[in-house]
Parts: sequence; C-alpha cells; structure tokens
Amino acid sequence: MSDIERTAPLITEEMIENVVRLFYSRVRTDERLGPIFTSAIGDDWEPHLRVLMDFWSSLLLQSGRYGGRPMPKHIALRDRVRPEDFDIWLGLFRTAAVEAAGPEAARLFIDRAERVAQSFRLTMFFDPATIAPKRG
Repeated sequence: MSDIERTAPLITEEMIENVVRLFYSRVRTDERLGPIFTSAIGDDWEPHLRVLMDFWSSLLLQSGRYGGRPMPKHIALRDRVRPEDFDIWLGLFRTAAVEAAGPEAARLFIDRAERVAQSFRLTMFFDPATIAPKRG
C-alpha cells in the first residue's frame, strides 16, 4: 500500500460523484477540451457521467462497477487529441479534485488521474522511432 493510500481519508461514492460532476462541468466549458468531448459524447452527458462515476469507483474503491474498455474509444479520438491536451485535462482534474474532495482525498484522486493520463498518452502517442537506440 502506498503512502497516498495509507494517508488518504475514506473516499465515498458521493465524493466521487462530486469530483466527476465538477471536473466535467469544467471540461465542457474548456476552450480546447470542450469541443473534443462534446463531439464524442453529444449533448446528453448524464449517461457518460454515470459511466465515469463507475470508472472512478472501480479505480478508487475497487467496487468493480466499471467493466468497460476505455482505451479503444480514446484511440479513436487520436485525430482530434494532442499529447498536450492531457496536461490541460490534468490541470482541470487537480483543481476539481481539491475543491470537491478536499486536499487529503484529492491526493489519491490525482495520483490515479496522473496514472490514467500517462497510460492514455503513451498508448495514443508513443512513437518508438523517437527513442534513440542505445549505443554499446
């Protein structure tokens, strides 16, 4: 168990819902991310928010409520997403997590969000040609 997990207060489903709703309300109005998400989700965000609450519940509480595969849906957006969009996403997420969950609980939310963003960024944009070969 990590230091973050040991010191994090109890995270509740209500806290997860508050973070998800606050975060995505900001994503929707973000100049860069809003159009990307709206093009993928449409106008009715509630079903997507429910899926995201299940995702975060599974990630943070190990509830098992989320059984989807998010990567293929995100890879399909590669033509609209840039690697630096993950920095915007993380900035909005960090702020929303602190505001909706408090600074202590936010540490666990943010730790997991950073891992998710890193995984998605690598999967969507990793180019082995950019790695210089090791010289013996």
